[in-house]
Amino acid sequence: MLQVALAQVRLNARRFIAVSLAVMIAVGFLTATLVINSSSKASLTQSVGEGFRNADLILNGNLYRADPVVLNEDTVDVVRDLPGVEGSYAVHRGYASFGTGRDTVFAQVNSIPEYTPLFPGEVIDGSLPVSDGEVAVDSDTAERQGLSKGSVLNLTGGPDESAAQLTVTALVAPSNDPTSMGTPQLYAAGATAALFANTEDGFDTIQLALADGAKADEVRATVDQELSAAGMDEVVVRTAPEQTDAVVAMYTGGDDALTLILLAFAAVAVLVCALVVSNTFSVLVAQRTRELALLRCIGAERSQIRRSVLVEALIVGIVASVAGVVAAVALVGGIIAYLQTIPESGFATLAVSPVSIVVGLVVGILLTVLAALVPARAATAVAPLAALRPAEDVRAGTKRGRVRLIAGLVLLAGGAALLTAGAMSADLLVALPGGILSFVGVLMCATLFVPSLVRTVGSLAAPLGVPGKLAAVNAVRNPQRTSATASALLIGVTLVTMMMTGAATVRTSLDSMLAGEFPVDVSVSGQDRPFTAADADTARAVDGVQDAVLVPVAGTTDTKDWGAYDVYALDPADAAKVLQDSNLVLADDTILMPQGIKDETLTVAGATSSVELKVLVSEDKMLRPLITADTAAALGGPAPVADSADYVPMPQIWLSVEDGLTTGALIDLRADLAERLDVEEYTVNGSAIERAAYEQVINVLLMVVTGLLGVAVVIALVGVANTLSLSVLERTRESSLLRALGLTRGQLRGMLALEAVLIAGVAALMGSVLGSVYGWLGAQSALGSFASVALSLPWLQLLGVLAVAVLAGLAASVLPARRAARLSPVAGLAAD
Repeated sequence: MLQVALAQVRLNARRFIAVSLAVMIAVGFLTATLVINSSSKASLTQSVGEGFRNADLILNGNLYRADPVVLNEDTVDVVRDLPGVEGSYAVHRGYASFGTGRDTVFAQVNSIPEYTPLFPGEVIDGSLPVSDGEVAVDSDTAERQGLSKGSVLNLTGGPDESAAQLTVTALVAPSNDPTSMGTPQLYAAGATAALFANTEDGFDTIQLALADGAKADEVRATVDQELSAAGMDEVVVRTAPEQTDAVVAMYTGGDDALTLILLAFAAVAVLVCALVVSNTFSVLVAQRTRELALLRCIGAERSQIRRSVLVEALIVGIVASVAGVVAAVALVGGIIAYLQTIPESGFATLAVSPVSIVVGLVVGILLTVLAALVPARAATAVAPLAALRPAEDVRAGTKRGRVRLIAGLVLLAGGAALLTAGAMSADLLVALPGGILSFVGVLMCATLFVPSLVRTVGSLAAPLGVPGKLAAVNAVRNPQRTSATASALLIGVTLVTMMMTGAATVRTSLDSMLAGEFPVDVSVSGQDRPFTAADADTARAVDGVQDAVLVPVAGTTDTKDWGAYDVYALDPADAAKVLQDSNLVLADDTILMPQGIKDETLTVAGATSSVELKVLVSEDKMLRPLITADTAAALGGPAPVADSADYVPMPQIWLSVEDGLTTGALIDLRADLAERLDVEEYTVNGSAIERAAYEQVINVLLMVVTGLLGVAVVIALVGVANTLSLSVLERTRESSLLRALGLTRGQLRGMLALEAVLIAGVAALMGSVLGSVYGWLGAQSALGSFASVALSLPWLQLLGVLAVAVLAGLAASVLPARRAARLSPVAGLAAD
């Protein structure tokens, strides 16, 4: 039977092309996920381990214990002169600033080891500092700030606001350490670095370099022994690899969240692939019923027939899995190679673990073989003399159909109840398993209703004549095959639609929430100087700004529960231009206060007088207390501050933005306003800015997730094409007979195209409905505890998914239809 299986694979290779492609994509996705995981760990190790790459042993304290373990000079004295220790490096890390105004630079100040081989950086130019008045700077900071050897830096900072004037003696390579990456790096002698560090916290670490020939294990044991004798047995001693692992675990929390997410999508791809493989082998087995029956008649046993089918699946699985693994490694290798050309990610490292290869191969092979088990069993379920009788469909009236229906309905009902409960209680941990169970129930019941839906939708094709009527009938000729093909596409479309609907609903909910948090689209706070009316005019001239008003400080007020507030003045006409809530109306005898104020009246004090005003509480949580400009004029402005070092309230500029600005335009608007008004970007905020920040994250996540789920859709479409291809081969004589009776080639191609469109269209329509429901309930369960969630359907995107699915189904029919139309009627009728 091995020879029979090999012959079948060789003679019918084209029938296995689509199966191989589906397996290759699924295995490639899974392998790429695992390789990305191992590569990200290796890359993180390269960057995290840079700070102690020259050390052999690292001593660690712990400041987060109830009884903190602090590394200090006493710790250094215990270990620096131990046998086998060549040198030590007590790492001090502090923060300081240099420059003035907008040119102020906040930098990290690190100590330099007395034993210079332990210095973790690379000197590009010059020599490391040797005295307290010298400093080394990373080359990126030097380039940005125009620094070079001989430049003088005036540093200030640290717990005691220390100051030091330092001369640059060296430029070093920028650090790849995540704790330092992107932050200006300064390196100074230990005493200088200590000025800007919190000495009560001690050293960050103490690194040891071992002498040549010294054994790390022996020295480590000695270090532990001496520390214990000195009463410092809580100090943790690690080797460099152990330290790297510990720091990586600290960053990841011990969990590989990214890997888990990617593996979830890979599982979806594998599931869809399994449906495609099982469907394909079911068709292949049904197509060879007579051949298998003949083998049974000449003496082949049931087990031999079963093994023959499984060997075919094994061969296909091995070839496709190997191809998928190779493609995945090549793809990730290309991505890593590109990242290595970018300075910010030059530490990216390709790490292909044996586990990634083995798991990819095993999953691919097992997937193919297990998916072929049911078809292999079906190959032996029919007696030889009854082989020409069609197999029983899984309908509700059959025993298998009733079992499947009951199980599916139980899962659907139970899952729907959990999902609804999770949405109502805003508990994602309850809603998630409910959604999974209900969707599995839908898939189990698919055979019972998908053919009916396809038949109903197929009635719309009747006006197209004979091809339309034949397409509607042929699409449901094999209900089990039609359901399996539609289910594969249903999974991908449902998940894509769910993400789109969920993202749209989250956007709408966040807009509503932010509108209650921020009173205006954008507000800009002054920094070193008070804003004037000219600044408001400058802001109004920025592209994307609809209107801008100056909001000066008018005085102060003191509430019972929330303390003192600065009070701002705004003309009622200007308020109508910029306030988001049109119900907020300013009057001369009232003061508008943010949400949570319980006072009925408040006294506002100004420079020359004070006034008692009635309190109107807004729904906006971040509304500045507001009075009218006329009331503010009577107060004579804010009272002068006695001590200039005290907090001085600054006027603000409030803006409304033009409708329809994109996320990118809002991000650019923030940068433009900061530049034109000469302020830092963090002082520019408001609901529009916050919305842009959220949407930027949502858009990136949606793009990534949709791309990942697109893999499942591609596999499903491969299944559609495979089903049609096998259907063409299965109905060769029938198609030729139709041609002989007068059906033209164009009509034959149209008939097959309509079959594909019907299957893809019904799956996409069902997926869109299910995905919309899941997306809405998922958003409710995730955000319902702190925001009002209303269903928001992205109609254009949903229609786009539906159109793409239908067009993809149509494209999937091109090759099978061309093959069917190319065969002459005479040759087709002669085929067996």
